[in-house]
Amino acid sequence: MRSKILLIGLVCAAPLVLGTLAYHFKWDVGSSSNYGELLPPRPLAAPPFEKLRGKWVLVMADASRCDAWCEKKIYYLHQLWRAQGKDMNRVERLWLLTDEAKPRAELLPAIEGMRVERAPKLDAFPGAPADHVYLVDPLGNLMLRWPRDADPSRMLKDLQRLLRVAPRTA
Repeated sequence: MRSKILLIGLVCAAPLVLGTLAYHFKWDVGSSSNYGELLPPRPLAAPPFEKLRGKWVLVMADASRCDAWCEKKIYYLHQLWRAQGKDMNRVERLWLLTDEAKPRAELLPAIEGMRVERAPKLDAFPGAPADHVYLVDPLGNLMLRWPRDADPSRMLKDLQRLLRVAPRTA
């Protein structure tokens, strides 16, 4: 009887003891499961982002002349958006133009349904904004960026995980 009570006490105390040891000795519990780089949340209050509150926003910044890398980003954003299926209405695509020109006419079919806006100051976007694809949460916070030449399937996994755990907004 005494050994059973001692065993129950040890089982109950083990998580507390192990958690305390992990905290004090900073045990590495493995890497995070996201592919994109999580950014400290930064509120974006510029006009294009205020209109998009309540939606997840995939953001790219580039010049209107749109080189091969820019075209690749447009394609990725379109595919990520289409892959959401019934959740497509929760995601918007935004191209921030970094110059005053308009996108080339041959790009118009590719950007159908994508919002194209003049870029506000891009100071809130870390790194070189043209080298990344960013994600803005429904509250208007910049929260994630994917690297240049990112793996689209891993980007999709990140986005689907966020949509699955995030509450739906009206």
